[in-house]
Amino acid sequence: MSVRLATFNVENLMNRFDYSGFRNNLNKDRTLQLFQIQDEEQYRQLEQARTIAHADDMRQLTALAIAETHADILCLQEVDNIGALNAFEFGYLFKMIGEGYRHKFMVEGNDSRGIDVAVLMRDQTRHGDAIEFVGMTSHAHVTYNDFGIYEPQLALLGIEPHERIFKRDCLEVDVRIGGKPLTLFVSHFKSMGTPRNGMDGRTSTMPVRVAEAKAVRRIIENKFAHSGGPAAKHWVICGDFNDYRERIVIGGDSLAGFTFSPVSEAESSLDVLLGDGFCENLVERRPVMDRWTLYHTRGPEERHLCQLDYILASPALARSNADAIPDIIRRGQPYRTIFPPKQEVELFPRTGWDRPKASDHCPVTVTLNMI
Repeated sequence: MSVRLATFNVENLMNRFDYSGFRNNLNKDRTLQLFQIQDEEQYRQLEQARTIAHADDMRQLTALAIAETHADILCLQEVDNIGALNAFEFGYLFKMIGEGYRHKFMVEGNDSRGIDVAVLMRDQTRHGDAIEFVGMTSHAHVTYNDFGIYEPQLALLGIEPHERIFKRDCLEVDVRIGGKPLTLFVSHFKSMGTPRNGMDGRTSTMPVRVAEAKAVRRIIENKFAHSGGPAAKHWVICGDFNDYRERIVIGGDSLAGFTFSPVSEAESSLDVLLGDGFCENLVERRPVMDRWTLYHTRGPEERHLCQLDYILASPALARSNADAIPDIIRRGQPYRTIFPPKQEVELFPRTGWDRPKASDHCPVTVTLNMI
């Protein structure tokens, strides 16, 4: 028997309006930057109109990307709440795939914007094996002191030992696939942010993601400590880790031609989980030029492709699925994404240059045998 898993950052699946841009230009949409707005009431009206105008196309594309995963279990990031998830499934996913993800699990985490992680499941796999929910545990409450992983570098970011580790959560969900146990650990690590303390955004926020990775590992080690250890069990870590071990730096231009240069990173928060074989990044079974799940650009001077979205498998699960190679769904990317040679795909209908798009991330999906 097998189960098909997917992870996808759906980019701000919200059911409320964000008016913070009226006082903070960093949060103001670029469309509204074009106009002189007289007062907050006018701003609220324009923000509502803008959001509604953009939402329908984007969520059609999001649903198309999810439908293309053919997943039995979906691990999602950047979901506002169950209400938003239900409305999205009923209004969009249902039109694509029919009656599907009846079971939805999420807990409010720590994100200041209210975006959380969630798990959606079918009643059974595409091959007819029952998917049984066993239990769910949130770890959003865990502090640095609880796990004893506070480091001095965190103080430079204004973080104190009593604060919570996860910027969202590490949502633990136990299921049985045709009677076989499987545990999902779903997380969404701290974003890279902007330069700070004389360092680029990735480097300055690295201590937070390292702590989150250590906490995920500790949770898994504790869970299986009295049942033979984590290496022999079936579990996966899924989510957007906002970090990479390698990237593809893009040079050149459309006239002279683009260049693509793989670069390995000296440090990554992923090393905490992957460095000693604690688990395996299944996407690394793909060629090095074909592992990316996000296109990053700040203009021609800073462009790269990288993997931010992961399905990490336990040693036992990786061994029993030695031939499993994940798929990366890139048809929801915007037209501005620069694809390496021979990787171009037909984008979904109505995709725009920058928006609408399915998300800035690509879904990652894989079929795993439950032996």
